[in-house]
Amino acid sequence: MKDFKRHLITSALPYANGPIHIGHLAGVYVPSDIYTRYLRLRGRDVIHICGSDEHGVPITIKARQEGVTPRQIVDRYHEMNKSSFEKFGISFDIYSRTSNAIHYETASEIFRTLYDKGEFIEKTTPQYYDEEAGVFLADRYIQGTCPHCDNENAFGDQCEKCGSSLNATDLINPRSTISGSKPVMKETKHWFLPLDKYEPFLKKWILEGKKHWKPNVYGQCKSWLDQGLQPRAVSRDLDWGVPVPLENAEGKVLYVWFDAPIGYISATRELTENWEKYWKDGETRMVHFIGKDNIVFHCIVFPSMLNAEGSYILPDNVPANEFLNLENDKISTSRNWAVWLHEYLEDFPGKQDVLRYVLCANAPETKDNDFTWKDFQARNNNELVAIYGNFINRAIVLTHKYFQGRVPGRGELSDLDREVLAAMPEIRKKLEESIEQFRFREALKEAMNMARLGNKYLADTEPWKIFKSEPERVKTIMNIALQISASLSLLTEPFLPFAAARLKKFLNISNILWDHATDKDIVAEGHMIGSGGLLFEKISDEETGRQVNKLLATREQNENKTLSPMMQAKDSINYDEFSLMDIRTGTIIEAEKVAKTKKLLKLTIDTGIDTRTVVSGIAEYFDPASLTGKQISVLVNLEAKKIRGIESRGMILMAEDPGGKLVFVSPTENIANGSVVK
Repeated sequence: MKDFKRHLITSALPYANGPIHIGHLAGVYVPSDIYTRYLRLRGRDVIHICGSDEHGVPITIKARQEGVTPRQIVDRYHEMNKSSFEKFGISFDIYSRTSNAIHYETASEIFRTLYDKGEFIEKTTPQYYDEEAGVFLADRYIQGTCPHCDNENAFGDQCEKCGSSLNATDLINPRSTISGSKPVMKETKHWFLPLDKYEPFLKKWILEGKKHWKPNVYGQCKSWLDQGLQPRAVSRDLDWGVPVPLENAEGKVLYVWFDAPIGYISATRELTENWEKYWKDGETRMVHFIGKDNIVFHCIVFPSMLNAEGSYILPDNVPANEFLNLENDKISTSRNWAVWLHEYLEDFPGKQDVLRYVLCANAPETKDNDFTWKDFQARNNNELVAIYGNFINRAIVLTHKYFQGRVPGRGELSDLDREVLAAMPEIRKKLEESIEQFRFREALKEAMNMARLGNKYLADTEPWKIFKSEPERVKTIMNIALQISASLSLLTEPFLPFAAARLKKFLNISNILWDHATDKDIVAEGHMIGSGGLLFEKISDEETGRQVNKLLATREQNENKTLSPMMQAKDSINYDEFSLMDIRTGTIIEAEKVAKTKKLLKLTIDTGIDTRTVVSGIAEYFDPASLTGKQISVLVNLEAKKIRGIESRGMILMAEDPGGKLVFVSPTENIANGSVVK
C-alpha cells in the first residue's frame, strides 16, 4: 500500500434533528475515532473532520412538528451532539455545521464550477404541489395509502409499515402533511447531475481499482453500476438550505445529498488555511467512515461531483459498516427505540470506555449485529473488570506491597518469561494489521489478548505465593508484569482512551512512542509508579435492569402509538338530521355465523317493537354462543339491505378503539327493549 504523507478522515455528518444513538456510534464514530487515534499515536499527519448536517426535509419536518423554526432545531441538536461527542471522547479536529457561512460559500462555489463547465442537465418536471399552502412538496411532506400493504400513512419515499421504497406518485389518495389537502401536479425547474455520464469513470475507478474495499461496500457499488445510473436532481423547492447560486432560482436550494458531503470540505477550510493540501494533493489519503445507508452517496455521487470539478482527490477507502440492532429490534428514532448517547452519559458517569468497548466488540463490520444490556454487563464484568482490570490491579498492588512502588529489576529469565516477552510484539503486530485493514473487532481482541497474556502470566507464576522463598524471582515477574501494563496503556488507547489515561497515571508514565509500545524496558528499573486504583468497576443487575425497563416502557408506548390515531370528528350535522336516527335498546335472541364467510354474524334481535334480523361484520371478534341474551343498541330505521341473501334490517352500535378492538354500546343497567337512545 502507498505510504501517504497525510491522512484526511471524515465521519458522516449526523442530521441535527435529534440526538446521537448507539447505532450511529457503532456504525461510524467509534471506528473512525479508533482509526484516527491510532494514526496520531503512530505520528502521522492526520485530521478528523465532522459536523452537523443542518439542511434537508427531516429538519423542516421536525421544526413544523414542534412549531419552531429550523434554525432553533439545528441549534439545539448541534450543541447537544457536539457536547455528547466530546464527553464520549470522539476526537474530531473540528465539529462544524453546514449552516455556517463558509459552507454556503464552498457549496455555492462547487455548484457554480460544475454549472459553468456544463455538467448539469436542466429539466422541468412535474411535482406535487400544495395549493392551500402554496408550496411544492418534498416526498416526506406527502402521505397516502401504500400500494403494497394498504397502510394509509405511508410517506412519499417509503412505507414504514412494510418497508417498501416508494415514489410520491405511487401513493393512493395522496395528501399534504402541511394542509391535509390533496396535492396537484405542477411543473418545476431543477438541475440534475448526469450520473449516467460518469459510469465509465466509476466502473474503472471502483470495479477495477477498489477491489480491496469491504465486500459489502464493493458489492453495493457494483449493484448500482450494473443496474445503470440515472441523472439525479441537485436542487429542490424548499425554503431551508443553501440557495441555488443562479439567477431566476428563487425558492430553490441545493439538495441535501449534494450539499452535505461538501461539508467535509468547508469544515476543513474552517479548520486550517492549508486545507487544500488535504483535499487537492495526491499524497493525502482520504477515508470516509459511514453507515451502509450512505454508501451510494460517498462512493458514487460525491466522487462523481469531485471528479467532474477536477481539482479534488477521491476517497481511497470507504469502510462502511452495517447496522446495529437493539435487543433484537431495529433501532428507530421515530419509535424512540434506541440508547441515546446523552442519556447514557448521565446514567453511566465515567463509563464511556465500557460502551466504546462493547460497541467495538460487537461492531456490525460485515453484517448487522445486536446490542443487548445483558451482553453489555457481561463484557464489562467478565472482560474489562475480570481480565484487564484484574491484571492491572494485581500488578500495581503487588509492586507497592513488595517493592514500595518502584519497578524492580529483572533477573535471570525463565522459558515462560521469554515466551511472554516474545509474544508482546507479535500481539502488537497483529493489532496494527487489523486496524490498518479496518478490522477493529479483531484489533480490539488483540489488545485484550495483551491483557489476557498478563493476567495468565501472573496466575501461572503466582508471585504472592513465592515472595518469601524467591524474592529475586518475584522481581523479574513484577518487572515483566509492569512492562505489559505499560504496553497496554498505549495499545488500548485508540479503543479505551479514558482507561488508558488512568492507567498511565497509575504507572506515572507519559509520552511513550508507539514504536516502543512492546519494548522490554518501557518502564525503567527504579521508576516510581503511582498509587493505582480501579481501572473498571462492575455493573450491577440493578443498573442494567433500569435500562431494560426503560426499553420495555418504550415498547409499550410504541404498541399504543402504532395503533391508528383516533378518527377525527366528521363534518357537523344539525339536530334535525340527528333526530332522524331511531336508536333503540334490544336483546340478542340468537346468533350464528353466516355460511362461507369469515366476518359475518346473523343476529336475531328483540327490539321491543319487533323481532328482526341484523347481519353484522363482527364474527372475527365474538363467539356467537356468548352473545345470546346480551342487551345492545340498534339503529332500527336504517334502510333494509340484503347481505349474502339475508335481509338485514338495522345496524348494531359498536365502539372501536384505535387498535381495532370492538365493544358493544350497551346500557349499563337492564332497561326495557325498545327504549329510545337519545
